[in-house]
Amino acid sequence: MNNHSLISEKTFDWLLEPKDPGARYLALSKLTVPPADDPTYLIACELAHSEGPINTILDAMHPDGYWEKDGSGYLPKYRSAVWSLILLGQLGASVEFDPRIRKSCQHYLDNALTDKGQFSSSGPPSGTVDCLQGNILTALSDLGYTDPRIDKAYEWMARSVTGEGVGSMKDKNAPLRYYSGKIGPDFECGANNKLGCAWGATKVMLAFSKLDKKDRTPLIQRAIQRGVDFLFSTDPAEGGYPNGWNPKPSGNWWKFGFPVFYVTDILQITEAMVGLGYSQDKRLQNAIQLIRDKQNSEGRWHLEYGYSGKTWFDFGPKKIPNKWVTIRALDVLKQTI
Repeated sequence: MNNHSLISEKTFDWLLEPKDPGARYLALSKLTVPPADDPTYLIACELAHSEGPINTILDAMHPDGYWEKDGSGYLPKYRSAVWSLILLGQLGASVEFDPRIRKSCQHYLDNALTDKGQFSSSGPPSGTVDCLQGNILTALSDLGYTDPRIDKAYEWMARSVTGEGVGSMKDKNAPLRYYSGKIGPDFECGANNKLGCAWGATKVMLAFSKLDKKDRTPLIQRAIQRGVDFLFSTDPAEGGYPNGWNPKPSGNWWKFGFPVFYVTDILQITEAMVGLGYSQDKRLQNAIQLIRDKQNSEGRWHLEYGYSGKTWFDFGPKKIPNKWVTIRALDVLKQTI
């Protein structure tokens, strides 16, 4: 990438500093288009998987393919399989570069994916929820992991949005139904007082954006349209979505962070909508401008929301320029020009 309206040479050099192999690799992956056999890129990739945070996470993995506790992998936060896989995906890790990643993905599907396609926080289908479903499907896609069972997970996610073929929570005889977490269509969530949840919607739409267009079935296309309508029902930059428990939107909407778990920010909403082809839609322009406005005089973005001390790696202190957030922002903005 060489668009000086977005990034200066000084900032790009900062992102590519050898002392941070993980950030260097992610910047090269997200902000340039290196040939597959480019030696600089391949060396950066190898170092990121052997010395950076990717390796730190993988070294903490149990030999059987899980983190902390065997089973469905949701607890403990934020070091179990769910959060480790999400983080690995956001770091640009790939099954092609470390066999442990493939093993962890396989183990997770074996233990957390139901035969109906729900990713469960607890094992049975009742543990399904939008943010988990979307986050994991996004992570698996980013990691390059393929498995025929994933098709069923996308189908459930689409049906859960549109309501097609899904019974009510009370209809316990229905072959496919909603539960107390995933309460109904259009992203209705028990954790949001049974209202549509924009955090969950963002995760779901981001996962759909990872699918090639040829793989978006008519059902998935209908679900995507429902999601677009929901996320554009208000100006994303204002965050005025249904709010089950508080009179005002969560302030976390406007705090850009890394990694991004179930909390969502406007940067991730924009990423999802841009990925679905809405980069030039006028309804997204205020959010894009908000992202630009957060860029400091050096062309960098600050970490405003983080998980220091809670996950496997600390990605920097808050309120100062942060490479990981800067890469997130630039990756989105480069797709809008």
